[in-house]
Amino acid sequence: MASKRDYYEILGLGKDASADEIKKSYRKLAREFHPDVNKAADAETKFKEVKEAYDVLSDDGKRSTYDRFGHVDPNQGMGGGGGGDFGGGFGDIFDMFFGGGGGGRRDPNAPQRGNDLQYTMTVEFKEAVFGKETEITIPRTETCDTCHGDGAKPGTKPETCSVCKGSGQQEVVQNTPFGRMVNRRACTNCSGTGRVIKDKCSTCHGAGKVKRQRKINIRIPAGVDDGAQIRMTGEGEGGLRGGPAGDLYIVIRVKSHEFFEREGDDIYCEVPLTFVQAALGDEIEIPTLTEKVKLKVPAGTQTGTYFRLKGKGVPKLRGYGQGDQHVKVTIVTPTSLTDDQKDLLRQFGGMSGDSAATDQEHHESIFDKMKKAFRGE
Repeated sequence: MASKRDYYEILGLGKDASADEIKKSYRKLAREFHPDVNKAADAETKFKEVKEAYDVLSDDGKRSTYDRFGHVDPNQGMGGGGGGDFGGGFGDIFDMFFGGGGGGRRDPNAPQRGNDLQYTMTVEFKEAVFGKETEITIPRTETCDTCHGDGAKPGTKPETCSVCKGSGQQEVVQNTPFGRMVNRRACTNCSGTGRVIKDKCSTCHGAGKVKRQRKINIRIPAGVDDGAQIRMTGEGEGGLRGGPAGDLYIVIRVKSHEFFEREGDDIYCEVPLTFVQAALGDEIEIPTLTEKVKLKVPAGTQTGTYFRLKGKGVPKLRGYGQGDQHVKVTIVTPTSLTDDQKDLLRQFGGMSGDSAATDQEHHESIFDKMKKAFRGE
């Protein structure tokens, strides 16, 4: 008796081949040597050889034994294919190629979870900062109270489909050049539910669910930001056949504010300063999210300077404390001056070395300088 070829050699693989590589090689060779496709005299023998190699190398336990001891008598537990049933192996191949036999099918009569819902809520800037409680109304499907979700008239029950015997699927057998194929599809008699309702519920008309408008109380936490989601468990659509309801996801959209801007937990704002305030210093009043506070502006402050108001920002959504408020000061150039004011500024320009002359190469007026500073130039 001729000795058997090495299983790895048969599949064209090395001993370190992965499970995916073994399966891929098996599929390729099984198609190549299948007797219905390959009419060579030795095709059936090679096909059996390929299948035997795959049966061993695709099983972790058998592969480990083979790697240690090599070929053993098929009757001693290796499960070899020397005298194996060809028909059974052929069926396994088509299960692999066309998706059959790969796992359990879902029971069409099992409880089914309801769908999740999404609701977009727009809130004011300060409502997002401080939080709020409100009520929303959402349309959703709920379990029918009359039939309790089974779709049948009270006092009756759905019957098992006589066509698919409750499986929800029909099998269509077709003979092809590759062999006998079995296709599965949803049962046309019961629409894949596995049940037939002869006396339908008058409320839901057999659906098991009804559409309703539901009011829900919502608590928006302080510090929530634009784009945040709030999950409300069990507030989605009702389940089927006693299954749990889905969840409701509320997406927050925050309106912009005319004065404040937000970056994370920090607040930013911009306040104007006159030239005199910036030059001599001043104490100004700044609005915050909750109150007005005093801010000391030191003499000589330049436009674009930022001041920080610690703890005057947004409450932290997850944790303690608050962010800060950042105040940017901008020097405002006067647009209309009296003759006296102009004279005073000319005097100031003369004392500081600035001239009001029109020679643009060497001199600029103080107003031009302030305008450029305001534009960030």
